[in-house]
Amino acid sequence: MIGVGAVSDAAPAVDLMVRASLEAARDTGAPGLLSGVDRVVVPQGTWSLTDPGRTVARKVGAPSARTVLCEIGVSQQEMINEALAAIAGGQCDIVLVVGGEARAFARSGGVEVDEESSPPDHTVIRPPDFVAPVEMAAGIVIPPVQQYALIENALGAHVGLTQAQQQSEVSGLWARFNTVARGNPLAAFAEPRSAPEIAQPGPGNRPLAFPYNRWHASQWTVDQAAALLFCSAGRAEAAGVRKDRWIFPRVALHSSAAITLSARRDLHRWPAMATLGRAAVRHLGMPLSDLALAEVYSCFPAAVRVQQRELGLDPDGTPTLTGGMTFAGGPFNNYVLQSSVALAHRLREEPGELGLVTTVSGMLSKPGLAVWSCTPPTRSRGPLLADLAPEAVAETAVLPLAAAQPTGGPATVASFTVTYAPEDPLRPVRSAIVADLANGERTAATCEDEATARLAISEGLIGRRVHLASTTFEL
Repeated sequence: MIGVGAVSDAAPAVDLMVRASLEAARDTGAPGLLSGVDRVVVPQGTWSLTDPGRTVARKVGAPSARTVLCEIGVSQQEMINEALAAIAGGQCDIVLVVGGEARAFARSGGVEVDEESSPPDHTVIRPPDFVAPVEMAAGIVIPPVQQYALIENALGAHVGLTQAQQQSEVSGLWARFNTVARGNPLAAFAEPRSAPEIAQPGPGNRPLAFPYNRWHASQWTVDQAAALLFCSAGRAEAAGVRKDRWIFPRVALHSSAAITLSARRDLHRWPAMATLGRAAVRHLGMPLSDLALAEVYSCFPAAVRVQQRELGLDPDGTPTLTGGMTFAGGPFNNYVLQSSVALAHRLREEPGELGLVTTVSGMLSKPGLAVWSCTPPTRSRGPLLADLAPEAVAETAVLPLAAAQPTGGPATVASFTVTYAPEDPLRPVRSAIVADLANGERTAATCEDEATARLAISEGLIGRRVHLASTTFEL
């Protein structure tokens, strides 16, 4: 990785991508490299652009570059890994990976103009959906905050926290992330927020899915873009890129396999990420907790808290360089580019260190993990670049899922969350559960009863026996 660029401004998404790409080229010290880009890779955003990579290629002076669009559901680390593999295998000379969002721009009336009419040269198709029919039937897939709240509450119960203790830990972690964001000049929401402010629901911090409020969640209404430039060491040297700009992948891992949340026996865990972590530790010869720099994907607190445990990081630490997706901003489907830019800058400031970046895809479904360094790997311990899908699947204990509409009967709550009335966002009205049936199957259900929702918030539901009727339940 020889050049990185990030921008934040009110403008169309494709314009932001162009600007980030030009910034990445300037960052190399040899901006003429852009004309040699032969592949432009773009992760799909919330926009409806046909082939933004083509527009970017044309505007940065590489009109003949091959364009690749990665569908939503393709891991951002997988996208980076394919760029690295293409260069290592000699298929590409210089690869530009760039993504951007302009949600705030659009909300304020801005218009995105699609300049292309032909599809990209190649589209990377997402894997089969990693949500189960029982989850869809129960309505716990959209918005995804519900599934992350289910994970959060399962984790709290597993470690024996009271509701108050859990909220203190969650909001304390996020307050530390907020402190980091205050020092990030590109952060979109860097206003100071204390742990009590984050924990307290209210008009400016509406509850989303218990225990999460607005300021626990990724904020994706942002205007941000980031770009990464990759090439071989030989190409960088020939172009005159100073070696103090070079950043080497030591580890670049992902799992292309996805196991839906409700099928995972232990809702508080992510064994697939632990699999990647162990492989990284074996390759590096050191625990990941020894790495001085880390940016752990932070769409919701549960994502960070689970990853800290699976990767052996300090549960009381603050693994972010940007301030996280709530406060720095979480541009949809390209945040890993933002975090990689931040890590690149820090590595150049501290060239003796190694840095970690992780990726979340789906509902803790497809993990990604990269370790970067300003010093190249040795010949005996070169870069580890792999898809560890078989290993990740083998390490994940699963339960059989019930049919989308199981027959009624008793069940035991494995985890729960609560959502709120649209017309009165502080009034809890709907409880959602993942539950275990007597026959060993797992299912999901909801209850549209305010009394049950209030009980769930005050006392919790995990371990309670409930009665199911299709996709609904009652105490």
